[in-house]
Amino acid sequence: MTTASLHALLENLIDYAGLFPPASLPMERALANYDAYRRGEHSWVLGRFIVPLSKLSEVPREFPVSVLVGVDDLPMLDSSIDVIEAKASNGNDVATIAGVARGRTVYVEVPDADLVKPIGRQGMRAKFRMGGITHDSIPAAERVARFIRECAAERVPFKATGGLHHPLRCTKPLTYEPHAPVATMHGFINVFMTAALIGAVDEELLLETSPKAFSFTDDSASWRSYSATTALLRGVRREFAISFGSCSFEEPIAELQELGWL
Repeated sequence: MTTASLHALLENLIDYAGLFPPASLPMERALANYDAYRRGEHSWVLGRFIVPLSKLSEVPREFPVSVLVGVDDLPMLDSSIDVIEAKASNGNDVATIAGVARGRTVYVEVPDADLVKPIGRQGMRAKFRMGGITHDSIPAAERVARFIRECAAERVPFKATGGLHHPLRCTKPLTYEPHAPVATMHGFINVFMTAALIGAVDEELLLETSPKAFSFTDDSASWRSYSATTALLRGVRREFAISFGSCSFEEPIAELQELGWL
């Protein structure tokens, strides 16, 4: 049985991005998967369906979505689209995206922590890429910690994307292809526990690879000598560390089960 603290940490955590690499599923398959996950035993871990604006019309209306848009798409957005994700490389991009932010939840993907403050001033949320299908797409732990620290300092909620298929930091293939390159990837438990403990720990938790360093009870979740109460975790997940996008839902669930945490 899942403890209350782990439930708080995992609830609605994984936004399903099956359309995107390395899975790159056709729409019909991705939609069928999401529908099955919504009805399955671990539906409480599932978040939104991630879809590019160009394919939004193919998604059933009852599916909660987060829509990926380009800056050029912004003038065409329908008012019914309530959650969007866009990329910004500079302050001008942030200002342009902010022009459609009113009444929407907007995640702005940034290359580093420097744009977090202007994003916060516009009442938007930040998004940070944790990896991809190449070695150089994986940011150093120091960069991730700095991003989370800056979001905490500016009170900016954030989500993560890319490369977080595994609960704990580990070295595994970057794609599902035979002979795929291998790299050390960040773990989503590491990242979201770091968000809960950011005032006390930084990159050292992001670098943790041992499941024995973590414990989850109904009252709290702990990493080594540091702990966060279940109530704190609920607040962190609701107001600060919102979710992460993953092209796989089954892989994270299976590995959590292998660890005995689900």
